[in-house]
Amino acid sequence: MQWYVVHAYSGMEKAAERNIVERINRAGMQSKFGRFLVPTEEVVEIKNGQKKTTERRFFPGYVLVEMVMDDETWHLVKHTNKVTGFVGGAKNRPAPISEEEVQKIVSQMQVGTDKPRHKVEFEAGEYVRVKDGPFTDFNGTVEEVNYEKNKVRVSVTIFGRATPVELEFSQIEKT
Repeated sequence: MQWYVVHAYSGMEKAAERNIVERINRAGMQSKFGRFLVPTEEVVEIKNGQKKTTERRFFPGYVLVEMVMDDETWHLVKHTNKVTGFVGGAKNRPAPISEEEVQKIVSQMQVGTDKPRHKVEFEAGEYVRVKDGPFTDFNGTVEEVNYEKNKVRVSVTIFGRATPVELEFSQIEKT
């Protein structure tokens, strides 16, 4: 068995995986298929002052399938609802991806679970707009980012002078 990358409709990766598994069970081909993987990571999002951990796909539209590639299995996967086809290789013979690549994706998923990233990441020097608070509609440059406290220091120009202001992530947006 080797790993293949299946292209699915974006946002429908889990549904495509379910549909493939359902078709495998109906066709009785469980022996020709192994594991399925929808590469996701956990991200921290702040809404209304509440910290929420959500799942984000880091390869939207792709599902990894471990399978024996033959005409039957190729046909089964290719003609599944919400699947557009395979990635790589010839038209009817997709190329497998290496075990190292799969391990890299799995470890990336593990890192995301151990230490969730923020959904929106800001960098020093980035131009942002203040969307909430006393400085609403002011534009400024990010000077410093503190992910532990979910705060950024933004240099905002007030009366012709650059003034550093500490704001929460939810108060600013990228321009």
